[in-house]
Amino acid sequence: MNSKPDYEAEKEKKLTITNRFGDSLENYEVSNESEHKTHVYPKKIPNRKNGILKNTDANHSAVDNQHLEDVDLADILGTNWPKRAGPAAMILNNKSKTDLSNSEDLILKPASPILKIEPEEPLRFTIADYQPLIEIPGTELAIGSLVEVSNPGLCEDLYGVVRWIGIPPGPQKNVLVGIEVEDESNLKNVVASDGRHNGVRLFTCHDGRAIFVPANRCTADRRFADVDNTISANRVSSNHAKKFGVAECPAIYGSIPPLEIHNSDELASICGKFKGIQGHHNSCYLDATLFSMFTFTSVFDSILYRRPGPQDIRNYSEVQKVLRDEIVNPLRKNVFVRSDRVMKLRELLDQLSSVSGLTCEEKDPEEFLNSLLSQIMRVEPFLKLSSGQDSYFYQLFVEKDEKLTLPSVQQLFEQSFHSSDIKLKEVPSCFIIQMPRFGKNYKMYPRILPSQVLDVTDIIENSPRQCSLCGKLAEYECRDCFGSLQAGSGLECTAFCPKCLKTFHSHIKRTNHVSKKIYSPKEFKIMAEHMVVPRLYMELFAVVCIETSHYVAFVKSGSGPDAPWCFFDSMADRKGEQNGYNIPEITCVPELTQWLSEEGARSINETSTNDKVLPEHAKRIFCDAYMCLYQSTDIMMYH
Repeated sequence: MNSKPDYEAEKEKKLTITNRFGDSLENYEVSNESEHKTHVYPKKIPNRKNGILKNTDANHSAVDNQHLEDVDLADILGTNWPKRAGPAAMILNNKSKTDLSNSEDLILKPASPILKIEPEEPLRFTIADYQPLIEIPGTELAIGSLVEVSNPGLCEDLYGVVRWIGIPPGPQKNVLVGIEVEDESNLKNVVASDGRHNGVRLFTCHDGRAIFVPANRCTADRRFADVDNTISANRVSSNHAKKFGVAECPAIYGSIPPLEIHNSDELASICGKFKGIQGHHNSCYLDATLFSMFTFTSVFDSILYRRPGPQDIRNYSEVQKVLRDEIVNPLRKNVFVRSDRVMKLRELLDQLSSVSGLTCEEKDPEEFLNSLLSQIMRVEPFLKLSSGQDSYFYQLFVEKDEKLTLPSVQQLFEQSFHSSDIKLKEVPSCFIIQMPRFGKNYKMYPRILPSQVLDVTDIIENSPRQCSLCGKLAEYECRDCFGSLQAGSGLECTAFCPKCLKTFHSHIKRTNHVSKKIYSPKEFKIMAEHMVVPRLYMELFAVVCIETSHYVAFVKSGSGPDAPWCFFDSMADRKGEQNGYNIPEITCVPELTQWLSEEGARSINETSTNDKVLPEHAKRIFCDAYMCLYQSTDIMMYH
């Protein structure tokens, strides 16, 4: 009988293997090369030192059994390792036959001298792998909906806004919902992101505010449920009293005129706490603006009643009804609007306009006005500029004059129009002016006096103007004469009749001035000999102020110089902490009319040079003015 060749016997070696690590087979190559050594060639060699695994290059020298003692191959390779591993696969996969932890003499005969298994690449997804949806199937919840999330054991009272809905990649086609949470402090043991899922950006928000949950964990936010359901009226009423402090805030239909206030006593009767619009979750920018726009004036009422046209968006009527029936009418009739009513408007604006974050983030009044007036309600712009541009508000751009310690809005207004060399094509019904400040902190002037009356005569294109010297009809304008007559004089001193123009420009300092002809209608030229050229004025009716990112408003409760003023703060007080509610308040400010007069403003400015010693409301209106709203009672009747 022939004996087995030496080279065949050389292939069969005894290999002692016991348990230490547990790395997969794909990291190793195994071969027998000598009688006393088993060489393991790792693609990535795991070294454990002091409990820490370290990887080294595959180019390192072979590691013998003296360095890999007591290694269990079953733990390294896993139980279902490939069949091509040879006889050892059969042994390792049959636990009943062999207990590898106790095995000492395992004969390994590999099918080939070297066994190689390449590692699998990790799965990488892109936005194309996600299937987006508009709404959660079978529910009324859609992108932009306010929801509460049930997640037992991890968090409680978790509320937010739906930012993304869709089906993620994978074999299970379950609907996933991306939510921007209202308050990240409520997240406990929940993985949050900035809108990314598996490294793919599905929406954008602040880091730590985005969570992704199954659709069945989302329900409509009960805090903003409609209370019109009569079956559950008592239960819902009790719940809203707990959530918002006041249970009743019914929708009011029809046409409700602005409040008519004739004196301070009548104003005092509607002041107090739980008056005005209740603030909720950074809504002060919107609360202060809406209160200014609709409580005591009808200058914006065309927004409430214009019928939808072919150019309007599909949701035009829905937004209009929420604004009119659930906010403006209750405000005018009951002097109170609960925050869930306003949240309906915020939710619609957030869904329908390009301005994101209107339901939860800090915003500015102009962002809200742009969303409501321009993008959704398609309101005709109030300002039509000679440059061909239209706008809803006007930002004052001026160079600081160090000689002005308390500039008025009138002075800054004329300086801004003069430097930009533009005019208005017509007198607007409403003029919203933003103060010369940038961001929430930088103010060009520490104090500004809101002018009670705004003279717009000299900024209206082709409007009759008076000669600054004789008072007759002006036929020429000289921009170089701006401020030349007296300190503080503005656009009024740039208009001249032919005779005064020649006389005034004969001075050696003004010989280089360039004037241009002013257009005046022929009919008016005939009448001008027998009448005084009228001037055009607009009346201040509200001032929106900001301090440390919080907006409040001073609002005039009627028309005319003697109408009393009030102060409104949608978050004047608060009941409870995280799950509490804000308390809005309206306060009478009888001194404001005196403070806004030139004499009163000069007196208070000279006697109180330090802002800290100013009366509270005086400090707010002089130091914190952000936006002044003017109206023309004559023009607004035609809009």
